Amino acid sequence: MKGITKRAVAFLLSAVVMISAFAVGASAATDRSINFPAGSSQVSIYMDGERVLEGRSALINSVTYVALRDFCDIIGGCTVTWDAKTRTAVVTKGTKVATFTDGDYYVYEDGRCFYTVERIRIIDNTMFVPVRPAAKALGVTVGWDNATRSVTLENTGELPVSGDKFYNADDLYWLSRIISAEAKGESLYGQIAVGNVVLNRKASSSYPNTIYGVIFDRKHGTQFSPVSFGTIYQKPTASAIIAAKICLEGYSISDEILFFMNPKIATNNWIAQNRTFEFRIGNHYFYS
Repeated sequence: MKGITKRAVAFLLSAVVMISAFAVGASAATDRSINFPAGSSQVSIYMDGERVLEGRSALINSVTYVALRDFCDIIGGCTVTWDAKTRTAVVTKGTKVATFTDGDYYVYEDGRCFYTVERIRIIDNTMFVPVRPAAKALGVTVGWDNATRSVTLENTGELPVSGDKFYNADDLYWLSRIISAEAKGESLYGQIAVGNVVLNRKASSSYPNTIYGVIFDRKHGTQFSPVSFGTIYQKPTASAIIAAKICLEGYSISDEILFFMNPKIATNNWIAQNRTFEFRIGNHYFYS
């Protein structure tokens, strides 16, 4: 009898743990109020003319967040699972699998990286994600009405193409390597900014019109020191590949920056003396 009781208690305890873990990731629709961070505000979201996600969405640091499970429920056709070990929600829709990891700044799906601007976060045991990248990954378009401060969702069902079809292989190869060589150890945001410099030059008539051409440009001397040092040929870090993909998705911190430097290791101050300072991220100073 005692053995049966112990086994029963053990079973119930394990069931509670499993249910709790699932609750964090899945967060089925509920009327339970969420204690959003200080400074956040409510935002109205509409789909097919009806208001949705009331109490399950908020504007946090100027980014619209939605409860992931509830968002998946309203668009339909999704299966959501939760990996408690990695704190990752895995959403399957059709042939696509999107992963949302607590603390990350991007959504990963089929080789692509969709930047979230603000981090994916757990609030009151519920995973909240920025709506735009989540919508992009799951075939939903997002509209914003500034006058009413409301969001409109349209479920198109058109899921993104895979990364190997979307990204130019050569562009990804070289952009990830220059980011890794120049910004290893910098934040993802700082690495994206370095990638933006390369792409801004590519878009400028003053520089070559390919990523490879920009990196290996020697018109006014070597433009990027890793070309001289040979570190451009080293295998890129995982974060540099992510940053390169985010840049190639079209995300830009600034369309103006064309130069950057680390004043602690710079061998001359030409950039600082001749270009306009825009901002600093980590060890790098960026100039237009």
